[in-house]
Amino acid sequence: MILNYLKNKRILLVDDEPQLRHMVTSILSEEGFTNIRTAGNVREAVTAASEFRPEFAILDVMLPDGDGFSLMEHLKNMGDYPILFLTARGEDEDKFRGFGLGADDYMVKPFLPKELVFRISAILRRTYKDENPLVTLRHCEIDFERAEIKKEHECIPLTAKEYALLLALYRNAGRIVTIDALCEAAWGDNPYGYENSLMAHIRRIREKIEKNPSKPEALLTVKGLGYKLIVQ
Repeated sequence: MILNYLKNKRILLVDDEPQLRHMVTSILSEEGFTNIRTAGNVREAVTAASEFRPEFAILDVMLPDGDGFSLMEHLKNMGDYPILFLTARGEDEDKFRGFGLGADDYMVKPFLPKELVFRISAILRRTYKDENPLVTLRHCEIDFERAEIKKEHECIPLTAKEYALLLALYRNAGRIVTIDALCEAAWGDNPYGYENSLMAHIRRIREKIEKNPSKPEALLTVKGLGYKLIVQ
């Protein structure tokens, strides 16, 4: 689920196909994004960027008066915000060039609407995570600034390890975080041998965030792989 504070981000969509612009705008609008501006070429995009001051951009590579790579460099000089390429150009060298220039993701048309929303949400969460003071779970809120759980009018402090584990899970909210990745987040570069400690910490975290720790609804186990945090 996309957090509410991310839905207000200003999104610039640049593509020369009107139908594509309409489709992507509709997809994002259905997910609650309310601040979208579109452009059909480089010239329009530069004008829109100077007026609209986007916080996220979706660019096509092939544009009638230039290319998305050059446009991205221009936009990056105007403001530092994440950029996703959405294009029919799926060659590896194009992907490498896009990532090499600093793109945050690269999707090839045709695409699944859910995948587009997922990738946009992931980029926005990573980029603007520090703007969200509270993270809402099923039965509580996580206050990362104060390192505590707000639950039923009670503030429950987090230990350093619990904080590190929850932060790693939140940064990948809705996705599986492997056991090795969580051990590394909590115990550093040599995470091996901490699996039992991890399980103990997960159990204590569930006692703090779940209504019934034996039937978790927010911090789920993905058998044989790791854990997943469900954010409201």
